[in-house]
This record gives sequence, structure tokens and C-alpha cells, in this order.
Amino acid sequence: MVCPIRAVLIALCILTISSCDRAQRTGGEAKPIVLGYSQLGDESTWRTRNSFSITTAAKKAGIKIMFEDAMQDQANQIKALRSFIAYKVDVIAFSPLVETGWDTVLGEAKAAGIPVILVDRMIDTKDESLYTCALSSDFTLEGRRAAEYLLKKYKNEAGPINIVELAGTAESTPAIGRSKGFRDVLAAYPKFRVIFSEDGDFMASKGREIMHKVLTRYAAKDIDVLYSHNDDMTFGAIEVMKEAGIKPGKDIAIISVDATQRSVDYLKVGVINCIIECNPNSGPQVMELARKVVAKEPVPKRTYIDETRFDEFGAVGSILNRGY
Repeated sequence: MVCPIRAVLIALCILTISSCDRAQRTGGEAKPIVLGYSQLGDESTWRTRNSFSITTAAKKAGIKIMFEDAMQDQANQIKALRSFIAYKVDVIAFSPLVETGWDTVLGEAKAAGIPVILVDRMIDTKDESLYTCALSSDFTLEGRRAAEYLLKKYKNEAGPINIVELAGTAESTPAIGRSKGFRDVLAAYPKFRVIFSEDGDFMASKGREIMHKVLTRYAAKDIDVLYSHNDDMTFGAIEVMKEAGIKPGKDIAIISVDATQRSVDYLKVGVINCIIECNPNSGPQVMELARKVVAKEPVPKRTYIDETRFDEFGAVGSILNRGY
């Protein structure tokens, strides 16, 4: 004879198992995670691909995403973050336009108990508890890789090697890292000189504008290298070079960052000499981090995306199609 207490426990176990099984079969086992995502804008081919990767991965993962485009305006991003907090999303992720100015709004998210994931770019804060984790490229390493290519290309030349830099958005993590890594390596080699540097906001139109300015200040023969922080600015600069009768990749060596399909095609025909990969396809990793932080599983504070370098010294013909 089964005792009454044991009989009740057995019955409860059966009910629990049956309820779980029924929930799984009816698809009602849990509400989907709600992710508020603030994208900084759509300034480049890379950014468009990154947004596609984020939204596509969310759909595939069964995560409900509230996606807001800040149109290159930090105020719009802060407004979006506050709307996510008001909506009481499960997790916030965003690509900060610049590094500073986030403490107040992220403090509000923290007070609301909403975890925050930084994507692509970092913030400058003394309180790292304001965000749970970050997923990005190693931008300083990207800059170092660009400089290391120059050491290889000009190893037998006495110099000077004059460099023009098209930098990204001022105070943004990619611009800071790509400039720092580049200069850190070249500091030991005085024959390399950055003779001009200006922020181009990662936009093709700014690449054209700045290259026009450069060519009014310097003769083409006095410029050896163009180091551009992204492909779109590079494409704008290339257009100006061609209009001026300059052969890009030959008269002026070109280093570009991103590795979009167009830049790979240019590398294969010698218009660009070196590409530093910056991988935009972070969507699946963002969704996995979102799932883990909502479940309160441990995650690394900082995760770097795997990337590489392609240049004229490698087997450029074997580079796979980029898809963007």
C-alpha cells in the first residue's frame, strides 16, 4: 500500500511532466526573449551588412528584436535605449556611435535590471558594471596589421614613406584603435611618416571630399600610401585618384579596412594592395550572448571576433566571395 504523502508526490510529478510535455508540444513553454537593439546608423556597406546579420540572426534564434537606427546621432541612440528601458525588454544591445556619454542612460538600464551588451564598439567609462559584456573586433590589432604590411612592402626602401590617413568617426572605438595600433608599430621606424590625417566618418562622400583636399595640398608623387579606416572611404578616395589621373594601387599604395566584396575585387586586380578584415557577421554571436545573459549564465566580459589580413603578397585568387 502506498502512503498518502508518497501518492501525492507521485501525482505531482506526473502532472509536472505532463504539463511540460504539453507546453513543448503546443509551443507555449516560454515567451521569446525581447532584445532592444540600437544600431548607430547606416553609413557604410559594412554597417548595412552588420544590421542584416543582427536582424536575420534574431529571427533564426526566435528572439523578438526591437531594432532602432540612430542615423549617426548619439541623442537618437540614447532615446532608443530609454524606450527599451520603458518597454522593459529582457536585454539591450547597441553599437555606440562614440565612446563617451553613456553613463547616465546605462545607469538607468542597470537600475531597471536590464543587462546590456556592447556590439562592435566600446564605451569609455569608469564603471564597467554598466554593461554585462562586449563583442567586437580587435581594432588595435587591425591597425597593427596594416602597419605590418607596410613593413613588409617597404623593407628594402630607405624612405621617407609618406602616408595619408582617412580616419573613421572621431572618438569612436574603431578610429581610436586603428590609429593607435598603426602608429604603435610604425613608431620604431622613422622612415614612415603620417603627413595627413582627417576624420571621414566612414562615409564614401567624406572619402572623396578629403582626398580632394589632400591632392590640393600634396602632389601625387609626394604620397606613397593611403591608409583608410574603411572600404567606403577608400572607394571615394579611389574615384578622386582616377579622376586626377593617379593609378590607385600603383602610384599610391592603398590599405583599406573591412574586406567587402568590392574591395576584394579591387585587391585581385591591384587597385588596392592590402585589406584588413573587419567581420560584420556578428549576429549569431550576439544572439547567443543575449540568450546567456538573460538566463544569467556566465559570459566573458570581452569577446573578439576572428579576422585576418589579405594583401598582394598572398594568394588573392583563393579569397572566397564575401557575400556583401
